Amino acid sequence: MSNVNQPHSHPLTDTHQLAFITGLHRSGTSLLFRCLRDHPQISGFNNTGVPEDEGQHLQTVIPSARAFGGPGRFGFEPAAYLDENSTLATRANAAQMSAEWAPYWDLNKPILIEKSPTTLIRTRFFQKLFPSAKFVIVLRHPLPVTFATYKWKGLTIRKRNGMSMGHLLEHWLLVHEKAAVDFKRLNRVKIIFYEDLVARPQKVLHSIYDFLKIENTPLKQEIRPHINKKYFRRWQQMRRHPLKSFYAFYLTRHFEKRINQFGYSLIDPTLVQLPERSPLCHI
Repeated sequence: MSNVNQPHSHPLTDTHQLAFITGLHRSGTSLLFRCLRDHPQISGFNNTGVPEDEGQHLQTVIPSARAFGGPGRFGFEPAAYLDENSTLATRANAAQMSAEWAPYWDLNKPILIEKSPTTLIRTRFFQKLFPSAKFVIVLRHPLPVTFATYKWKGLTIRKRNGMSMGHLLEHWLLVHEKAAVDFKRLNRVKIIFYEDLVARPQKVLHSIYDFLKIENTPLKQEIRPHINKKYFRRWQQMRRHPLKSFYAFYLTRHFEKRINQFGYSLIDPTLVQLPERSPLCHI
């Protein structure tokens, strides 16, 4: 890893386009990041030695998710949210962050991408630092995100380390509800569903290439389109279990309407439909 204590010179030029890829942990952002990184006109971090090659770990200007409890927790911390009013939103910090990221990019390429989950609640902050930046947001059904986070962290469905299933669903909703408000203030934003990405990857990637104003190229990454199904089966098993069904019923009654606003459902997890009342429809 390079020395992050670099002068505040700005290594990016007017020929560079910066794009931020973001979504909650386990939402498919790493998959999308790898797909985009394969494009000959795009440079993204690779082999950096930090988790998932995320830019949040390659800069010293703002705290990473770790400072706020990490996955499934950072969204509950008000201090984790940053917007254009933050005292950190300065030209000097933009230059410093660019200088710290620059060694990991190929600056001969016109499109430079960065991926971090925390950007989901910091989009307005980054737009202030980089006014011409574009944002690609990935949404994934909250059930797979919840189950995958448990598996990733070695947890069980029962409450452990302060993270119950209800806690993670509330975290998913809180982050996306606040982020949806911020998205309305962005000049250049594209929202995609993980479910569309894995079902029609070339079509979704083509739409992102159009958004970035670069030519379409063939997909190189392996896409597994049925990952969500195993999590949906696990949820259905909970709903049929003589004891766990009571908890599943409680979660459904408590969260269904809020989840519906983002096109998802706990009653019918296979449904992906963005209703007109969704806060995302007005972006």
